[in-house]
Amino acid sequence: MTTLPPGSDGDPARRSHTYRQVAEGFGADAERYDRARPGYPAELIDWILASAPGRDVLDIGAGTGIAGRLFRARECRVLGVEPDPRMAEAARRRGLDVEISKIEDWDPAGRVFDVAAAGQAWHWVEPAGGAATVSRALRPGGRIALFWNVYEPEDAMREAFGSAWDRAETGAPFNPWTAQPGAMIDGYLKMCDRAADGMAQTGEFGSPEKWRHAWTRPYSRDEWLDAVPTLGGMNRVPGDKMERLLDGLGKALDAAGGGLTMNYTTVAVAATRS
Repeated sequence: MTTLPPGSDGDPARRSHTYRQVAEGFGADAERYDRARPGYPAELIDWILASAPGRDVLDIGAGTGIAGRLFRARECRVLGVEPDPRMAEAARRRGLDVEISKIEDWDPAGRVFDVAAAGQAWHWVEPAGGAATVSRALRPGGRIALFWNVYEPEDAMREAFGSAWDRAETGAPFNPWTAQPGAMIDGYLKMCDRAADGMAQTGEFGSPEKWRHAWTRPYSRDEWLDAVPTLGGMNRVPGDKMERLLDGLGKALDAAGGGLTMNYTTVAVAATRS
């Protein structure tokens, strides 16, 4: 779940890898991040592994290991690469091996993998540089798979959340809940296109394949309020304004019956190492 300022060309991912204060801010509360962020549908892992030549997985931008643990549950051997030491330590506490580095700077040191996966992370990666590293880390026939969860509340909740954001006067340059239905998914599909362009620049990957899957998740009032500070960019909202925002969101949820069902779409792009 990412909240990035839209670029002048309408692409919310334009140069997103340069927003380092946002990218490296999630570790400030790694335990909340692990607790509150959604996982990924089983269908996604099925799709990725179905075309993989084996079960050695490189988890890029591993965070606290949310995606990595899903692969490990499928009897994969997982190595994470994560630039934030706080997030890496949280993943290690959950049994994952993690090396601390940006993927653009990481040295595979002769190791090769069957899958290079990045969940909710590749928009923080310089596309061509990241794809070049992955091309050295994948065996021929290995798969790069990049994926994101896109959340979209129902219209009534979108309006209520947008009003709460405006009243909180967060100081942020845009309201993340004012996007029209479908606009968020379109933005993430542009992220997929941007990632595919980076793969193409290496000359090492076959034609990219896109994938998407819609699903829902119910949230109690407290569960959603716990999740909001983990959204991309929310770590830039000052504490007093975050308190006002959460108070307003809580009131909106109370008025809606004390919870909500969030609509998610998982989007992915994958390609095979030539």
